[in-house]
Amino acid sequence: MKIDTEFIKLDSFLKAVDAVCSGGEAKIIIAEGMVSVNGEVELRRGRKLRPGDKVELGGKSFLVE
Repeated sequence: MKIDTEFIKLDSFLKAVDAVCSGGEAKIIIAEGMVSVNGEVELRRGRKLRPGDKVELGGKSFLVE
């Protein structure tokens, strides 16, 4: 997904790519360790993603552009 800002927060990114239905769902799956960023489990929903970061959830990969 292409972003028009310097960064996007992880929970907002998951909503934007339709990986989750709501911010509440994003909060839960992140807290449960189901999301990885650049190959490492990420537990912070406010993690700043920048172009080039790779997010993985449930066997799907999303690239921040």
